[in-house]
Amino acid sequence: MKKNVFLLVATFLLTFTLNANAEVNAEKAESFIKTTTAQGVEEIINANVSDEVKDKRFYDLLNGALDMDFIGQFVLGRNWRTANATQRADFIKVYRDLNIKTWSKRFNEFKGKNFIFKGTTPSSSKGQVFVNTEVPMDQGAPAKVLWRVREKDGNYKIVDIIIEGVSLAQASRSEYTSFIKNNPGGLDALIKDLNDRLSKL
Repeated sequence: MKKNVFLLVATFLLTFTLNANAEVNAEKAESFIKTTTAQGVEEIINANVSDEVKDKRFYDLLNGALDMDFIGQFVLGRNWRTANATQRADFIKVYRDLNIKTWSKRFNEFKGKNFIFKGTTPSSSKGQVFVNTEVPMDQGAPAKVLWRVREKDGNYKIVDIIIEGVSLAQASRSEYTSFIKNNPGGLDALIKDLNDRLSKL
């Protein structure tokens, strides 16, 4: 009897997991990341152009590939729900600009390299899937870069980049939550701080 109950529960959980991710086309998600990284490597990272041109190309690429509204809501967490419309708009703008600047510099580490695709992994989050890649490095093991991709209405967007186990979105969420909690200025102070950081890049 116990064995039958166990099998029934296991079958239900497996079916639930498959159904939760059934709407995500893993092949299309991987193809989307292949196209995005190819453009990044060929037109930006390896391109013999000025930093100003690279920044512009990177902005255009990531602004189209990233779901910044979704990411912004995630990194602010509960503070997003209490923010007014102006605060939300101001935060999304500076968060987008700051991250594109930061990530464009981070991805310079991959100059002369190509992303090797290692398949996909289902996500427990509805409508999302992980695309697994590695980048051979000059020394040591390849760098592992995971792309969390969200599908909505047939469109694919990046909602997180995980480099060597470090989630960029989760890191921002932890940092910003702590900043707002410990700063009397709250979200307005965070927005000002991010603008200050952006002006120094």
